[in-house]
Amino acid sequence: MSVPSFPPLFSGLSVEGHVDPFDKACVEATRGCDAGLVVYNLGANDLQAALVFAPDVVLADAVAMMPLCAVGFQNALGALAPPEVAVHLDWDGGLRINGAACGRMRMASGGTDPEAEPDWLVVGLQLPLWPASDAPGETPDQTALYAEGCADVNAADLLESWVKHTLVAINTWLEDGPAPLHKEWRGLAHGIGENTKINDVSGTFLGVDERFGMLLRTDDTTHLFPLTGLLEDQ
Repeated sequence: MSVPSFPPLFSGLSVEGHVDPFDKACVEATRGCDAGLVVYNLGANDLQAALVFAPDVVLADAVAMMPLCAVGFQNALGALAPPEVAVHLDWDGGLRINGAACGRMRMASGGTDPEAEPDWLVVGLQLPLWPASDAPGETPDQTALYAEGCADVNAADLLESWVKHTLVAINTWLEDGPAPLHKEWRGLAHGIGENTKINDVSGTFLGVDERFGMLLRTDDTTHLFPLTGLLEDQ
């Protein structure tokens, strides 16, 4: 397995075995590691990685890093995979390849107040490379990268590409604000205009607000589910 190379200001930390890079990244962030740490595990069957951020904006704005990283993943795979491979993004961090669920993004932070700057933010990537079952037809709504015509995509190359494309997206976000990210994400979003259920509320997924909160329309009300609600406890 080749060792991934990252852009300047990013540093890699490889973990093995059953160590979860997301949990490890949260531990390192709590200890005060530098932003730009990439913790990763290039397993035989899956790719797991996590990026550490040090936001200088309040948490409600900083959580935009999860959809930003998801867009970075779409750009990264798009650069390496055959052109017919389609990648779409669920609002809650789920990734879809050719319409089927294939991994996810997740996030945690060193703070819970939406209007305060968090000490750190970690965004994780989990991507199955091979199907968990020998009978993938039994779970047609779930897939793996190499089952979708991407057998030539090297996991280390994909990790490198993800970090590089995410860096480009970060720079655009810093220079031009959230509008370009909103436009690109909306073009990749799965389920807008369709019936969706979240937190036991069913309605039509209208899109997102300026902070990527989900707008869900029921018969008489439009509900807002803030993206901060997806933060995992650490």
